[in-house]
Amino acid sequence: MGSAFAAAAAAVRPLDRAAEAEAAALQARLTKPRGALGRLEGMGVRLAAVAGRCPPPVPSPAAVAVFAADHGVVAEGVTAWPQEVTAQMVANFAAGGAAINVLARQLGASVSVVDVGVAAELAAAAGGGIRRRVVRAGGTANLAREPAMTVGECRAALDVGAEVAAELVAGGAKALVTGEMGIGNTTAAAAVIAALTGRPAAAVTGRGAGVDDAALARKVAVVGAALTLHAAAVAEGPLPALAAVGGLEIAALAGFVVGGAAAGVPVIVDGVIAGAALLAAAQLVPGVADRCLAGHRSVEPGATAVLEELGMEPVLDLGLRLGEGTGACLALPVVEAAARVLREMATFDGAGVTDKGAG
Repeated sequence: MGSAFAAAAAAVRPLDRAAEAEAAALQARLTKPRGALGRLEGMGVRLAAVAGRCPPPVPSPAAVAVFAADHGVVAEGVTAWPQEVTAQMVANFAAGGAAINVLARQLGASVSVVDVGVAAELAAAAGGGIRRRVVRAGGTANLAREPAMTVGECRAALDVGAEVAAELVAGGAKALVTGEMGIGNTTAAAAVIAALTGRPAAAVTGRGAGVDDAALARKVAVVGAALTLHAAAVAEGPLPALAAVGGLEIAALAGFVVGGAAAGVPVIVDGVIAGAALLAAAQLVPGVADRCLAGHRSVEPGATAVLEELGMEPVLDLGLRLGEGTGACLALPVVEAAARVLREMATFDGAGVTDKGAG
């Protein structure tokens, strides 16, 4: 595949089982009943396995990357929002006014906006805050009528994501957060999830930004028709499937996930769009999902399908469906706490506290 993605894929290593075992043993010696911190304990053990160190480094500061692109499938009436909203929201991200900006500021995380295929001309005022890595001007083709991308364009988007991950880690990021923007992208995500899991369109397609019943039925039909149209590509494997029914930002996110995994930092994955990207990344590079945490459970049915397919439990379940990286960003304090427990909590021996064991 493309050089940046291929290099990142080759650099992904299995989890460090020695660090994992050391962290599990340390959890058992901390001044609390065994298992009393619930899933936080397992999260800390996973962070140690990802980092190859016990105790694990605190995953802060974090960097959010919002990949933005447009989708030709909006011509099928699958969304209530006009396509120009993508460019308008990109400008909003760059100006610091979106929900992800608010949450990132609260947590001291940076936000990078990456244009991989926004259809409209971006406002000049927003230009300074946007990384321009356009793979295909105008966004994807209509996946209901033709392949969304060529395989070459899909490879290029994977490269962009891997490159951005490497740049952010080189800049000091200790954790990466997946973000995205693209009107129509829940349709593409549903198609990717259905293609890669074999589940029917109706089981993975939701209301996205809030379509009514008629539009939802149309959206399910579009996803189903796309799967039939591109059945040969889907049968060829994850890369042709992603190219046929995916999105530029979804492919870039898949590269971003692999880039973060290669760099040895935890990747906090957001909702259904990022979930589709993670699923593609996991099939392209086995073992990648082990280095990621599911930030939250989106209300989109495709998000739950991804979690089930990969055997992942979300950190949060708040009924969110915004995207942008918001749910993953909200999970960051919990992930940081999991690392701090292992780093800062006293052991029974160290504190002079009698260990009563599991009881």
